[in-house]
Amino acid sequence: MQVTTAQRHKLKKFIKELENFRGRHTELVSVYVPAGYDLVKIMQHLAEEQGTATNIKSTATRKNVIDALEKMIQHLKIVGKTPEHGFAVFSGNVTEREGQSDVQVWSIEPPLLMNQRLYRCDKAFVLEPLREMCTEREGYGLIVIDRRDAHIAFLRGKTIVPLVKTHSEVPGKFRAGGQSAQRFERLIEGAAKQHYKKVGDYVKEQFLNNPDIKGIIVGGPGPTKYAFVEGNYITDQVKKKIIAIKDLSYTGDFGFQELLDKSEDVLAQEDVSTEKKIMAEFFEILSKDSGKVSYGKDEVLKHIKNGVVRIVLVSESLSEEDIEMYEEEAKVFNSEVKMISTETREGVQLEKMGGIAAILRYSIE
Repeated sequence: MQVTTAQRHKLKKFIKELENFRGRHTELVSVYVPAGYDLVKIMQHLAEEQGTATNIKSTATRKNVIDALEKMIQHLKIVGKTPEHGFAVFSGNVTEREGQSDVQVWSIEPPLLMNQRLYRCDKAFVLEPLREMCTEREGYGLIVIDRRDAHIAFLRGKTIVPLVKTHSEVPGKFRAGGQSAQRFERLIEGAAKQHYKKVGDYVKEQFLNNPDIKGIIVGGPGPTKYAFVEGNYITDQVKKKIIAIKDLSYTGDFGFQELLDKSEDVLAQEDVSTEKKIMAEFFEILSKDSGKVSYGKDEVLKHIKNGVVRIVLVSESLSEEDIEMYEEEAKVFNSEVKMISTETREGVQLEKMGGIAAILRYSIE
């Protein structure tokens, strides 16, 4: 199951609201309830933690922890039953003034199944499990290669997922006795080509028909990476997905980290360029055939319901309710939804046009 655009947007806003709160001591409470887990047991556990909290030496911290736990227990009583995907609850004294109390409680049903059970008191709320759900399935293929080794991985968010590693049969620097320099060089070249071919097969297997690949970045020491990319070792379809080739000092795990460090500009530009490209298409059609585009909430919604919309362009400035509404309507006729940030000039223009626009399947004028 994938997180929808509206769900991701809602989750990001929830995380943003909580991530800046800081407790003066370990007094902010985070609780994650797995799907299918009995909420009564969670409340019993929190009541036990209240008893344990009476041993906290600091009067202010003791009071804040006990009050946060009580607020959370009362909230869970109202909820009554663990939601389908599980539950995440947070509570604590979030006042900025020393000696005052403002104990708040927040909760959310995650868009994906929650398998983790967690209870923690800390100076900040534990939000990493929710952040992981915000990470898109899409990512980038990574290839680090030299004549001796090749490593292939998938970059999802900030996580490198290793896929394949392979070692070549290319001989070392010293040739066996009796071999001429020319013959030895032919052995090296032959083994290198076999290595490239094998890596090319692995790359095709991992990336050719993978719909989650947004682009491929290749790196490695010396000229090997260019020989691999420019030779006849990978298919044209895969080659078209390569967005950068980087010079590296390392291979393996260190090579992947170095490749990421050297590709920050490329990755940032790639995300922005995807957004700018679709917005540029919208404005170009608007200038040439205005009947094939639409903007404004009422107009776009009407066209979505009539089934004539190919792509819905939704600004992140819209409310979660509006985003979810457009996304649900778009599903009816398989219209694609693209979220557009307000960080680009085109994104700002979309926001000023009402935050919603559409590219239609055909002209309606």
